[in-house]
Amino acid sequence: MSKKGRVLVAMSGGIDSTVAAMMLHEEGYEVVGITMKTWDYASAGGSKKETGCCSLDSINDARQVAVNMGFHHFIIDIRDEFGDYVIDNFVEEYIAGRTPNPCVLCNTHIKWSALLKRADAMDCEFIATGHYAIIKEKGDRRFISKGKDDRKDQSYVLWGLTQECLERSSFPLGTYTKPEIRQMAKDFGYDELSKKAESYEICFVPDNDYRGFLKRRVPGLEESVRGGRFVNAKGDFLGNHEGYPFYTIGQRKGLGGGFLTPMFVTEIIPETNTVVLGEVDELIKNTMSVGKINWMKYGGVQDGFEATTQVRYNDKGVMAALFPAQESVEVEFFAPVKGIAPGQSAVFYEGDDLVGGGIIQKRVIL
Repeated sequence: MSKKGRVLVAMSGGIDSTVAAMMLHEEGYEVVGITMKTWDYASAGGSKKETGCCSLDSINDARQVAVNMGFHHFIIDIRDEFGDYVIDNFVEEYIAGRTPNPCVLCNTHIKWSALLKRADAMDCEFIATGHYAIIKEKGDRRFISKGKDDRKDQSYVLWGLTQECLERSSFPLGTYTKPEIRQMAKDFGYDELSKKAESYEICFVPDNDYRGFLKRRVPGLEESVRGGRFVNAKGDFLGNHEGYPFYTIGQRKGLGGGFLTPMFVTEIIPETNTVVLGEVDELIKNTMSVGKINWMKYGGVQDGFEATTQVRYNDKGVMAALFPAQESVEVEFFAPVKGIAPGQSAVFYEGDDLVGGGIIQKRVIL
């Protein structure tokens, strides 16, 4: 075994995780590559060519790098674990009128759990991924801080990681920018890898059509919800829609015509198959309730703790005061925020440091 230790590296076949494995191998770690098969493209029913982290090409790319670099590589099938938890939750959230973030759930409950389980079985002390984030320590706490590359920072999707996970995790790319990683791939002799495109789709919705995915996943759903009502905030009838699960807060396109001003989805009421529409200013809120909290930098915070609060990936965030309750946090923003969507993640930052995060439960107008 290497003096630096044995590390299990999650390799999707993409440039980021591949370069992470190469870096650790070059630094003298004993690297074991692992590629996780999380979903079955055929069952997803997408219309496009198979792409992304679970395609055969991606798996082969990861394996070939391991062979070339001279370290072990394994493929593990976690489709049952992934499907039962992540995909079922994805469907259930839309049926409940919320907008889920499956990448957060997958990181928190599936990928890290699967990696730690296999790391133990393979005598690996650490696990590593290609996320753009940094792990820091303060006292007895470990926490995530934003990566160097503002455009690639992925701390937002990692808020759910526990102290146990962080103790054994490594993010080799956190102090680098994406252009530096592409150059590094070239320097390692992988010119094609350095040009590899990135996928921003949900892995099990390869054509990015979540509505089509829901229809295929839940037989009879389309017929059961068709013909619901569009209303305004006063309850006035504005027209009929295709079914509440097929809309998200903030949506503007696909609402039909005939409106005198641009209209947006401002609320979804699943109990009555109602979608509330309003003008852009009706999307603006200044408080929200956040549940399923995971504290990271601190074990918790006091009433009034001020943090930059981010309500979606790549959102710049707005300063807010946090007021912890027994199982949730009430958030009061210092400036109005547009498009807060129940089901999405809210992540709290102190500077670049991730204080904690949770799932948005509801929005309120003060």
